[in-house]
Amino acid sequence: MVCRMTSCIFQSSLVPELNLLPQPVAVVCHDAGAANIVLAEMQAAPSVKFLPVMQGPAANLWVQHGFKQSALLTLDDALLTARSVLSGTGWASDVEHKARQRASELGLTSVAMIDHWVNYPARFERHGELVLPDELWVTDTYALDIAAASFQRQSIRLLPNRYLQAQVSNIAALSGSATSKLLYVLEPLRFSWPGCAQPAEFDALDFFVSNLSKIVSGKGLNIRLRPHPSDAEGKYTDWLTTNAKHGITMDTSSSLSEAIGCAEWVAGCETAAMVVALAAGRKVLSTLPPGAPRCRLPHNGIVHLRDLV
Repeated sequence: MVCRMTSCIFQSSLVPELNLLPQPVAVVCHDAGAANIVLAEMQAAPSVKFLPVMQGPAANLWVQHGFKQSALLTLDDALLTARSVLSGTGWASDVEHKARQRASELGLTSVAMIDHWVNYPARFERHGELVLPDELWVTDTYALDIAAASFQRQSIRLLPNRYLQAQVSNIAALSGSATSKLLYVLEPLRFSWPGCAQPAEFDALDFFVSNLSKIVSGKGLNIRLRPHPSDAEGKYTDWLTTNAKHGITMDTSSSLSEAIGCAEWVAGCETAAMVVALAAGRKVLSTLPPGAPRCRLPHNGIVHLRDLV
């Protein structure tokens, strides 16, 4: 254990951290980011008794990871017998916030998994109410530093990212067949920039296709769009029609690791899938346009298209 920015930092042990929590553990997730990491942790701790509460994209991932749909519980039912709570920290739902709120009221051990590198305080606030867990879990030193600066006097535990490790191990080594192929990993930014009528993710896409010549000269670049797990079906159909001259298609790979394995470049705004691609040795490009906030992913090696224009 060390202290950084007055927070208490705990290094991961060889034993999966879930084994250290009082059981049964209510596992509450909605957004895909934390769910992927939490599910990988659960698979590494098969002896732990879980009470799963998975909603939204997390419910789909639960089934994709081989767990039974019938095992899912409501939050109320899970908390009837839970002795601890592990929650995600997404922003598309209130269920994780409610889980931390109820855990505090019931005196249960509460832990939250942070899966990204932005908006840390806002992840724990709803309707003006801030509810922090007993301990935060992060999976790299970038997140550790951000969490320590954001939450002083908070217990923070650094875990290995088993989800990232599994993804990278499944991604094929870069080969000649991936040359000049670009995978664009989409994400719903859920806002518009000042002066722009369309959602911000479409502005980034427009900026990207307007500057294809800055990427490998742009000639012969084979481009596929991979939707985010929370994107509605058909969200990008009209955009593809409008930009048909570029020959861009939707990615139909069965997994993120398969999709990245077929690409030399991986582009996006600031989604965690870009970090997976970076760890797999791909060239990674942020497409956030000038006038938008700069990409907040702190990882070295990301190329910013706005700097090439």
